[in-house]
Amino acid sequence: MLLKNTIKDERGQTMTEFAFVLPILLVVLFGIIQFGIAFNNYVALTDAARAASRKGAVSRNASNPKGDCESAGYAAGSNLQQPHVKFILTCNSSWAIGSDVTVTATYPYDIKLLNWVVASGTLNTTMKERVE
Repeated sequence: MLLKNTIKDERGQTMTEFAFVLPILLVVLFGIIQFGIAFNNYVALTDAARAASRKGAVSRNASNPKGDCESAGYAAGSNLQQPHVKFILTCNSSWAIGSDVTVTATYPYDIKLLNWVVASGTLNTTMKERVE
């Protein structure tokens, strides 16, 4: 009689199923977090390029419009500047009235799950504004 009750006892079944499913759920959760970080970096990169192009569009009379443009972009993307990651921003224009200021920004990314690189590459964005 005691053997029959122990075979039908299902108290540990839920815990066993949870132990099987938990690693999969954690990998999905960490994947979502890593993707969110990469998307946040892309939004910050786009904002830095936008700020740089706006500064370049209004600073044609400055002594160093290219330097002003790039410094505004680096200031706007200050959270992208890390010791081991290279954030590159370049401003190109003839600085004449009506010409375009083209700002190109790049930032490397990698998506890691359990210290294994799933995806890596470079985030790129380009902004253009007309010089005023």
